[in-house]
Amino acid sequence: MRMKSLVAALLSAGVVTFAYADITVGVLVSATGPAASLGIPEKNTFALMPTTIAGEKVKYIVLDDASDTTTAVKNTRKLLTEDKVDVIMGSTITPNSLAMVDIAAEAETPMISMAASARIVDPVDAKRRWVFKTPQNDVQMSTAITEHMNNSGVKTVAFIGFSDAYGEGWWQEFSKIAEVRKMKVVASERFNRADTSVTGQILKIMSTNPDAILIAGSGTPAALPQKTLKEKGYKGKIYQTHGVANNDFLRVCGKDCEGTFLPAGPVLVAAQLPDSNPVKKSALEYIAKYEKAHGPGSVSTFGAHAWDAGLLLANAVPAALKKGKPGSKEFRAALRDALEGTKNLYAAHGVFNMTATDHLGLDQRSRVMVKIEGGKWVAQK
Repeated sequence: MRMKSLVAALLSAGVVTFAYADITVGVLVSATGPAASLGIPEKNTFALMPTTIAGEKVKYIVLDDASDTTTAVKNTRKLLTEDKVDVIMGSTITPNSLAMVDIAAEAETPMISMAASARIVDPVDAKRRWVFKTPQNDVQMSTAITEHMNNSGVKTVAFIGFSDAYGEGWWQEFSKIAEVRKMKVVASERFNRADTSVTGQILKIMSTNPDAILIAGSGTPAALPQKTLKEKGYKGKIYQTHGVANNDFLRVCGKDCEGTFLPAGPVLVAAQLPDSNPVKKSALEYIAKYEKAHGPGSVSTFGAHAWDAGLLLANAVPAALKKGKPGSKEFRAALRDALEGTKNLYAAHGVFNMTATDHLGLDQRSRVMVKIEGGKWVAQK
């Protein structure tokens, strides 16, 4: 009774005050499974994120979805219902992110994906109004690849991609743009992320004798078709997507990667960019921070997608705090609005300018063509 009386007295005297709850960030990464080479640098990057934003403490709850869609859905529900997070960040790959969209929208909680497919945010409808993303769209990168193919005299092209939403997204965008640029697509094949052989698909492709081949995969599994092409003696041009832009891919693919072209975010070759490049400074800042923690040469473009998600959040929080407290419906709604209102945010992979119809907000400053030479990434002019 005495304790109750003391609390009552303190309350009446205005001595006891209550601070905001922490800003709680739910993070899903594919730190194990076929996409681990993408998810591990993302997980490492979240350990470098600020623990306070606009004077409020930030709590990160990081879960591994093991590159599995079912696990991603389960973990998303846990973060929303048990941990009551204010924002979801993830997942690493397209299939998982697409499966999470409905859940985030139902909970009216903003989500920032670190996966590439344009379908994650496009079109911005009643569900996707809650969803944003940081990686460059497959549309942007398809444009860069087909432009390079055209300039290199490619007339016929074949395609082999993942048999999931990532591969299908790339097929839809690449095939449309290739047709517009008057290139003939002579073959289209698929493979699974966990496959150990793609010999049948590669032999079918090579029978059409294409000038160039696009492999639409991500992480180390994308090395399998490339190695098989080299093994079977293919002599044409090989292109990969920005889904392979990390050193683990170079390690696994080895000498079979030589001469490969791909579009990538500025982080991959930041030191090679001219000082006039508007993204060079912000890209180098992330690289310095990551490599200080993990050693020279350890940085990854995928970790940078996570870093950019953190920058988007930090930029949006001050405006959201004016309309609600962390943990409240009002704060989550205000956070969504503030993310959508992002303007001229210089990040590791580009400059973000969001609108009500564009929840990526990156332009062509977010990509550069790269060639693999001598086991290294070399920016193309």
